Amino acid sequence: MILADDHQLVREALRALLEKEADLTIVGEAADGRALLQLAAELQPDMVIIDISMPDMDGIAATRRLHADYPSIKVIALSMFCNPQYTLEILAAGASAYVTKASAGEHLLLAIHEVAANKRYLSPKIAAVLAGDSVHAKATDYVSNLDRRELDVMKLLVEGLTPSEIADRLQLSELTVETDQRNILQKLNCNNLADLIKYAILHGLTFF
Repeated sequence: MILADDHQLVREALRALLEKEADLTIVGEAADGRALLQLAAELQPDMVIIDISMPDMDGIAATRRLHADYPSIKVIALSMFCNPQYTLEILAAGASAYVTKASAGEHLLLAIHEVAANKRYLSPKIAAVLAGDSVHAKATDYVSNLDRRELDVMKLLVEGLTPSEIADRLQLSELTVETDQRNILQKLNCNNLADLIKYAILHGLTFF
């Protein structure tokens, strides 16, 4: 596991918390996104805990690069902000979890174990903020307009898989998956992957 945060005291606190766990090993630390990418290339960790706000290259951009270059590396976003937009952006970039720093002591270990089991995780507070919008969601169930394959593709997109990974998983061509993705966004009235993730959260179509 690599810890990426521009504040040394935060990295030290995270290391102290995580090194108490026998099944977790910290193999490196980075103070910015570019240093993280270099370490990831050298060390090939199973997981990265990354701060969203870092100099040189922020956590969202670094996560996007990590997910593209090393899709097997799981990313947990750690932020002082309980910000729905940041959450959706970094999940769309490839992160599997979003934990607020205020709740790290209580929820970070849970997030690590959930992500290791190929699940997503959100701190309860940010999950509640996102779910609050569901009160105003339209009653129309656009998902009924999706066929079986599109539903399968949507589920994997929301879980963070790339079109290439989905193609391998479902034994489809990458072009077919990309076409399905465009059709899903259009049918669900979503502009991008972040919108799709939010739609899934609001309609209970993903597990957090």
